[in-house]
Amino acid sequence: MLKTFSSFKRSAIFAALCATAVVGGASAAQAAPFSPGIVYDVGGKFDKSFNESAYIGMSKFKQDTKIDFKEVLVNNEPQREQVLRSMAKRGVDVVVAVGFSFTQSMEKVAKEFPKTKFVMVDSIVKGDNVLNIVFREEEGSFMVGMAAALTSKTHKVGYITAMNMPLLNAFECGYVQGVKYVDKNTQVLSNIVGSTPAAFHDPARGAEIARSQFDRGADITFAVAGPTNLGILQAAKDAKKMAIGVDANQNYLQPGVVLTSMVKRIDKAVYDAVMAARNGTFKPGTQVMGLKEGGVDWALDQYNRPLISAATEKRITEARKSIIDGKLKVVDFRTKNSCPVH
Repeated sequence: MLKTFSSFKRSAIFAALCATAVVGGASAAQAAPFSPGIVYDVGGKFDKSFNESAYIGMSKFKQDTKIDFKEVLVNNEPQREQVLRSMAKRGVDVVVAVGFSFTQSMEKVAKEFPKTKFVMVDSIVKGDNVLNIVFREEEGSFMVGMAAALTSKTHKVGYITAMNMPLLNAFECGYVQGVKYVDKNTQVLSNIVGSTPAAFHDPARGAEIARSQFDRGADITFAVAGPTNLGILQAAKDAKKMAIGVDANQNYLQPGVVLTSMVKRIDKAVYDAVMAARNGTFKPGTQVMGLKEGGVDWALDQYNRPLISAATEKRITEARKSIIDGKLKVVDFRTKNSCPVH
């Protein structure tokens, strides 16, 4: 009898241990480490612009959570879909795509991986597993337009953009509204670098256009052309004129030359989205970030402080508050496909 009981006891203990092992294994599987990934657009993560801002956001996430991230960059246009799919296949929990050029590829790949979360920065993609993050570029551009008009001595300022498309037209329309808000008589010269995404990577052409605007009397130009901005800022320095940066704070690139920068807080958007995915609060849909949400702003720091007078800062600060409070409306070109001022 004693022997039978001992055998039974040993069997029960063994069964319990096996059950514990199974439960423990299941728990371990459920607690697999969170893994985020990011796909940079052409130009790479150190483009001093859009991509780099996204990289800063991912780096802050890594610093705060001690969780590393996977990253890859696109070298040419046809690679977009392939690279997105490859990242999703690596088993990441969330994939961030940086830039509107990923729109079509993201829509296709997100459908193929319904259990993976996707973040589309700067465009809108349909999908139950996609968070779209877009910005009110017109609000930030309004403020730098004010800065240009308040600073210009020739009452003639420029605008240089990479391509003719609604997103970039929103920058221009906001900028012109800001200029005209200060002085209806200040003229805005507008030029486009090219007609394909390659226009974002042509600093030589950007510099050529900037010189042309300066020759025509502009003393400040707003550069909205990604890495092409580097050529525009250099041309401004060479001509002893000024330029306005975009996306990232580019004031430091040419101190004393960059009047200010229209900052899109891509770093904040990416950080918040990936953190939400990690914390279980990720919500698909569209998130719009303007001044009120901390998504756009104008940059004032040690590099451009000498260029911005106290009176200019006061005027812009007042307008900024009015926009946030809803008292001053800045028209978004994309809502009507037109701009109220020219």
